[in-house]
Amino acid sequence: MNVFYEEDGAFRAGTVLADNTTSLQVESSHGKRSKIKASSVLIRFDESLSAFLEKAQHAAEAIDTDFLWECCSPDEFSFEELGKEYFGHSPSASESAGILTRLHHSPMYFYKKGKGRYKAAPPEALKAALASAEKKRKQAELQASIALELVNRKLPEALVPHLPDLLYDPEKNSVEYKALFQACQETGLSVPHLLAECGAIPSSHDYHLNRFFFEHFPKGLPITENCEIPPLPDLPLGDAKAFSIDDSATTEIDDAFSVKALKDGHFRIGIHIAAPSLGIAQDSAIDAHALRMLSTVYIPGQKYTMMPSDAIEVFTLAENRPCPVVSLYLEIDGESEIVASWNAIERVEVAANLRHDAMDGQAPFSDELDLLLKFCEKLEASRGKGNNANQIDYTFRIEDDRISIGERRRGEPLDKIVSELMIYANAEWAKQLSEKGFPAIYRAQNNGKVRQDIRPGPHQGLGVAQYAWTTSPLRRYVDLANQRQLVSMIQGEAPAYGREELPVIMRDFDETYEIYGNFQRTMERYWCLRWLIQENISTIKGTVQRENWVKLDGIPLSCKVPSLPDLAPGTQVVLQVDHIDLLELHISARFAEKV
Repeated sequence: MNVFYEEDGAFRAGTVLADNTTSLQVESSHGKRSKIKASSVLIRFDESLSAFLEKAQHAAEAIDTDFLWECCSPDEFSFEELGKEYFGHSPSASESAGILTRLHHSPMYFYKKGKGRYKAAPPEALKAALASAEKKRKQAELQASIALELVNRKLPEALVPHLPDLLYDPEKNSVEYKALFQACQETGLSVPHLLAECGAIPSSHDYHLNRFFFEHFPKGLPITENCEIPPLPDLPLGDAKAFSIDDSATTEIDDAFSVKALKDGHFRIGIHIAAPSLGIAQDSAIDAHALRMLSTVYIPGQKYTMMPSDAIEVFTLAENRPCPVVSLYLEIDGESEIVASWNAIERVEVAANLRHDAMDGQAPFSDELDLLLKFCEKLEASRGKGNNANQIDYTFRIEDDRISIGERRRGEPLDKIVSELMIYANAEWAKQLSEKGFPAIYRAQNNGKVRQDIRPGPHQGLGVAQYAWTTSPLRRYVDLANQRQLVSMIQGEAPAYGREELPVIMRDFDETYEIYGNFQRTMERYWCLRWLIQENISTIKGTVQRENWVKLDGIPLSCKVPSLPDLAPGTQVVLQVDHIDLLELHISARFAEKV
């Protein structure tokens, strides 16, 4: 006696070795022995297993599934009942097995209801299931076609509209991504490298730039054209002759300075900050533009300003014109001690925009700069902060797609003048806002961690009791918001912002500023790698930072060096540059020797 039975969702046939009523010992045609439940048996037969299975297979293949479905009643049925209806006679064991096999392998047509029992799918459900199956078949064909083109380093037309999503935020269930993933597995390449070889990434620079826009400006940068700025208030014209100190690339000139001799050997120092808050109303189109950006985005060779260019043109402290400013005046004696201070909202004449990277020899306003340097050295000492000349800033210049990277040591006289006067103004205005009870966004540092808060607190890194960004209102929205509060305070008006409004601005700014900072570092790393390629650098010196990490000389780039021996931080080494990947922003380097 042989049996046809169901086990683990599949049909099997075997010879009965022992019948224990509720269970059977059977042996397959391959000699495998199994113990099965008697309830699993569907058909019993006497002919040989091989002949039975061959006939059952032929019977199943000869059955037209659509016709079989049409033979069914809408009610639940057994395979024996359907066999009689389909064949027109009581089916043989092999015919019954063929019916069972066809029912089992047609789940869209027949729903399984129990052992050997089924129910025909309703017409609408079958139609939907067949349409779905056809769709999957076409998708599988499309996937195979796309993958084949990619493997052959051709860019399929079907991928072109989806390239940004595939590169930066793929829908992993999409046919396009599945095809791309399949091709990556076959070629052993990553997604960006395979697409680059297919011509989908013509510029490695734009690959990184477009990721930033895709993730943070999916609808593009805000556009505010033909900005209408209402007439500014009738401001008094101060007697200061101011000058700014920036590099040549600066167009948003936020700050300028002035020095005037007074009687008794005293001097008046003016710190003049651009005042866009006087003309850009809250909730105006320009304000919405700035609030969308929250900060200017800086990357080597490019920047995306917080404010539209029309507004910058009005409020930047450009030379040879009077400009609206919020001024902090300090009267100092011959020993550079502050004897008086006051605020003013006014216009000042900006006599010159000094560019420290273009100044050779005797600088304009040299006497004023000498006095400011002496005063700023005293300010620095009063904060308990020493010279930071060992720290280096890097400048990037890109012309005709060639990069030059320069070093600028901190603590140089012009830098010190600007930084110390900005620190003083930010600390002093933070103090005034706090004392007057005006809500503001403060910066504090404790145990090395900098945070923003609507409550004032000490900034340990700067050595001041309180600190708030107020001196870059053209470039940072926090400064613009704080300037509005400052102007309201100086004019004796109610605060421009209530205490509940500033935390929202603060949180949005913190998140955005971190994103912009990370993007700037990413693009600086990109251009450092481009510089290494451009200069054909094969070996380069560097300084050990920590285990397996080396800071390269002359550029702001660190890399991991797995072959680096156990050397103390600060050790000078020479590295062999093996490979640079501009898409992954990776450099492979080997330890060559210790200097």
